[in-house]
Amino acid sequence: MNPRVLEVVPTDDFKLRLRFTNGEQGLYDCSQLLEFGIFQEFKDKDYFKRVKVLNGTTVWPHEQDICPDTLYLDACKQPT
Repeated sequence: MNPRVLEVVPTDDFKLRLRFTNGEQGLYDCSQLLEFGIFQEFKDKDYFKRVKVLNGTTVWPHEQDICPDTLYLDACKQPT
């Protein structure tokens, strides 16, 4: 099983700075999601910034979430 999200910080350019349970850090770009269905709400930067961690992944108030495996595998890993 891949590590889960421990901490998330949204950026102004629709990215998520992530810290995972194994200590790694990554940057996940959500901009490619902005035109798809329920993720269109992310275009509202104030809404996008309401992201939080729940049960090891990222969630938003209207029940959007991103699979924790996707976040870990697709994030650009950052030096710790």
